[in-house]
Amino acid sequence: MNRDVLLKILDLARWAPSGDNTQPWRFEIVSDHHIAIHGHDTREHVLYDFDGHASQMAHGALLQTIELAASRFGLHSEWLLRPGTPEALPIYDVRLEPARIDESPLTAFIETRCVQRRPMRTTPLNAQQKKAFVDAVGKNCKLQFFESFEERMAVARLLWKNAYLRLTCPEAYPTHRDIIEWDTRFSTDRIPAQAIGVDPLTAKLMRWVMQSWERVDFFNRYLMGTFTPRVQLDFLPAIRCASHILMRPNEALRTPNDYVCAGMALQRLWLTATSLGLYLQPEMTPVIFRWYVQANRSISALPSIDRGAENLANEFNQLARSESDDDFSFFCRVGHSRLPTARSVRMDLSDLMKALPSP
Repeated sequence: MNRDVLLKILDLARWAPSGDNTQPWRFEIVSDHHIAIHGHDTREHVLYDFDGHASQMAHGALLQTIELAASRFGLHSEWLLRPGTPEALPIYDVRLEPARIDESPLTAFIETRCVQRRPMRTTPLNAQQKKAFVDAVGKNCKLQFFESFEERMAVARLLWKNAYLRLTCPEAYPTHRDIIEWDTRFSTDRIPAQAIGVDPLTAKLMRWVMQSWERVDFFNRYLMGTFTPRVQLDFLPAIRCASHILMRPNEALRTPNDYVCAGMALQRLWLTATSLGLYLQPEMTPVIFRWYVQANRSISALPSIDRGAENLANEFNQLARSESDDDFSFFCRVGHSRLPTARSVRMDLSDLMKALPSP
């Protein structure tokens, strides 16, 4: 094995998903058999990265993608969190060794996997597709499907309320402002405006309004500023899909490694959807708001946001027929659709290689 093979593995693995395309990792080739993944999280400035859990799940998706990419070259990968590294700056040591293995059938879909934020067809999932999803996540978690019209409508109501909290929370505004790259179909480090899922007129209005929180707040208060985005981004897509899927771990999520493993399962689920000709959209904010409620942590300086999050968590529990202390790790919708014409891409591998100090 040589450096060129490792670079090919990393060039494929960089297509792993991450929240808002943040790519919270940098790569270091330590030796011909050893890659170090220098992770980081965004908890200090991103409301949705509660205790770094969203970033930890992204790290897991990356580690799973490295494993799949390595299989293309007949290599087996194992990873270990380096002892003593800070929780917010973890380092994962990945060892690769030759093995008699075939390329994983999921490897072919690493680069084509993408997000579909627009409405999809409501063609139901068949038994084989659902079994493939269950098999993909493995024995450490179970899947709950919300696929009837009544269930999809209930999820739509949940996401309608969730979106109101998301759009009226001042602490979330900086993230919403910064993650969109305007006037483009593709973005290497954000979400391109044409992939958001709103019509061109709404996109233009959003761009003007989102220049300041004062504008956002004024439109929300007096001009029903949340109505059109919620219809286009949350309510209609929630109804127009084959199913919503909730991933529920069998054991409580307690450590960063638990969230890393959840992220590995997430990536297998997503790649399986792509292999089946289906598209997927994550619906993580109600899960994240529920994490805040479970930890009895405040989301916002506005008491109404915290009250709304508690009500939302209770409604989510009723929908999922769960107890308040049960863990949820991933929530999404899937369905058939045309290929999205805009998507997030990735930073060049050269920009993701960690610059090390000179000896």
